[in-house]
Amino acid sequence: MLSLVNLDKHFGALHVTDNVSLDLHPGECHALIGPNGAGKTTLIQQISGTLQPDSGQILFNGTDITALPPHRRAQAGLGRTFQITSILPEFTVLENVALAVQATQGSSFRFLRSVTGEWRINKRAYDCLALFNLADRANRPASALSHGEKRLLELAIAIAGEPKALLLDEPMAGMGKEESATLTDTLLTLKRDYPILLVEHDMDAVFALADRVSVLVYGQIVASGTPDEVRANPQARAAYLGEEAC
Repeated sequence: MLSLVNLDKHFGALHVTDNVSLDLHPGECHALIGPNGAGKTTLIQQISGTLQPDSGQILFNGTDITALPPHRRAQAGLGRTFQITSILPEFTVLENVALAVQATQGSSFRFLRSVTGEWRINKRAYDCLALFNLADRANRPASALSHGEKRLLELAIAIAGEPKALLLDEPMAGMGKEESATLTDTLLTLKRDYPILLVEHDMDAVFALADRVSVLVYGQIVASGTPDEVRANPQARAAYLGEEAC
């Protein structure tokens, strides 16, 4: 579904992505882990198109998307959530998701016109909210949600775009243990329909969700394999897992 081939990215003398190759298969979650500053978000930005690699290739669903802008990648079915929550706080919860549905379904997208009267759009938006137990909050301002609920809303927006794959950048960030466990259960179900490339620091979530794990350190993949293989890899343990793998 997604293949990165020898991606390189420099910022001056800093080599932030160093010959990175990895792939994502249908029905799986591939987790990308590593210490702060390893280059994980920079890599996600290259995949989503907000940064261009200096060299290498990005293939999505069999098509070379390396040179495409972010909106073209989204139209091709590449959904994304962000490390910092990205929603429209002055809009209702429903309107946030309905706008994403409206764009996907080819509506006239008159931004200043309310979408509340469009039944087909709202039905899809409610369905997306229900996946994350947010339907009862549909008419609240998005700004009134808790931090964890805002993370869930961002996922609902991503799903509303009918993606073929998801890039999730620390979806558990700022969540409590119970919220993280609930989201993990939801993502276990979602990955059957939406292959997931997951960047996450919550190791409980990573090892519950991931079919494969890659460890990124100083822009390089130092280990890759099944969760058990990565747990047992001395280089991975020394680079990142440490006591967390015990």
